[in-house]
Parts: sequence; structure tokens; C-alpha cells
Amino acid sequence: MLARIRKDIQVIFERDPAAKSVWEVVLCYPGFHAILLHRLNHWLYKKGWVVLARFLSQVVRFITGIEIHPGAKIGEGLFIDHGMGVVIGETAEVGDNVTIYQGVTLGGTGKEKGKRHPTIGNNVVVSSGARVLGSITIGDNVKIGAGSVVLKPVPPNCTVVGVPGRIVVQDGVSVRDRQLVDLEHNKLPDPVAEMIFCLQRKISHLEERIAQMEENHGESASVQHPQQGKGDVCSA
Repeated sequence: MLARIRKDIQVIFERDPAAKSVWEVVLCYPGFHAILLHRLNHWLYKKGWVVLARFLSQVVRFITGIEIHPGAKIGEGLFIDHGMGVVIGETAEVGDNVTIYQGVTLGGTGKEKGKRHPTIGNNVVVSSGARVLGSITIGDNVKIGAGSVVLKPVPPNCTVVGVPGRIVVQDGVSVRDRQLVDLEHNKLPDPVAEMIFCLQRKISHLEERIAQMEENHGESASVQHPQQGKGDVCSA
């Protein structure tokens, strides 16, 4: 237990440059508090003390703003940055070295029993306000952009952005070092903007073609009617 606590503290120093001392982490990081107390709640939940585990999880939510159902399975190296508004559902599974920012929901869909929350792989970054819903699997080394809504499974080494979430394949950008987590979630492609730029280029090309056709048409009309004035051509 002590070794795991030390690792949780070390993870914060590795991923948050604002962390200055161990005492600051222990006293002032709600994500650390929520993860630490979740392990106790999860142990109580597996032992059958469901009501007590649920009650303590609600106390943790009141104190930290982070709601983790005691039934959720959390791997090692989870870092919840700021954490206000984070919700992790009962059957959710979170892998190792995962980073979650504020306002993230790992939620379920429908009223079915059994597995209904997502499974998050290793080295995943879930950015602010993202929603991952349903019994889907998010592969290793995935980055989910801020405000994205992910409803379908995501293969490893991908980036997901938009509503609903769209996969952007990044050739040659896969995380080779499994212990190194890529936190640059501000450098994500925007497929909507790329499509708009593509349409703008096509419109510019069509305008050039139309102008060229009008110019050619005007020259041919002048050759066919040399005596016709400019005003007549315009009226025609």
C-alpha cells in the first residue's frame, strides 16, 4: 500500500509541473485524495459492504468534486488533474498511466445490467469535458480531445476529436515508450476546420474556372461580331 501511494505521488510530479512538494500533493490535490479513498471503497465493495462503500464515495464526491463508483476498477498511475466534475461509473475499467482532466465522464448508456461502462487502455489521455459512453474499449496510447463524445471503440495509437468522436490516424506518432505518457492534448487536429479549408480551396478553383470560361466566351463573341460594341455584348 505504501509503495502504491508513493507511486501515486510520483505520478503527479511527473505530469504536473505545478507540484512543488510532497506535502502540497498530499494536502492539496483532490485527484490524489479521490484515488486513495477509492481503493478503500473498492475493497469494501468487493467484501459486500456495498452501502458503506457507496456512502463513503459520496463523501469523497462532496469533498473533492470527483465521483468514482466503488465498483470501478482503477489501474496504477492514474492522474486526475483538478478533477472537478469527473464521473467514473460502476463497471468502468481504467488501465495504467491514464490521465484524466476535469469534467470527464466515463458513463453508461441504457438500463442494461452487467458491463455498461467503458474500458480505458494504458497511457490514455482524456481531455477536459470529454464523454466516453457505453461498454466500449479505448485502446492503448489514445488521446481524446476536449469536449469530445466517444460512442464507438477506438483502436490503439489514435486521436479522437469532435461530437460524435472521430478517429484521426497519426502515422508514425504512436507512443513507443509505454512508460511515457503524451500529455500534449492541446495539439490535436480539427477535422471540421480541415473540411472547411478543403471546400474553400474547391470554391476558389471553381471561381477561377468560371472567370476563365467567361473570358474565353467574351473573346469568341468579339471575333464572331467585330462590329458589335461592348454595350451590346453586355446586354446580350
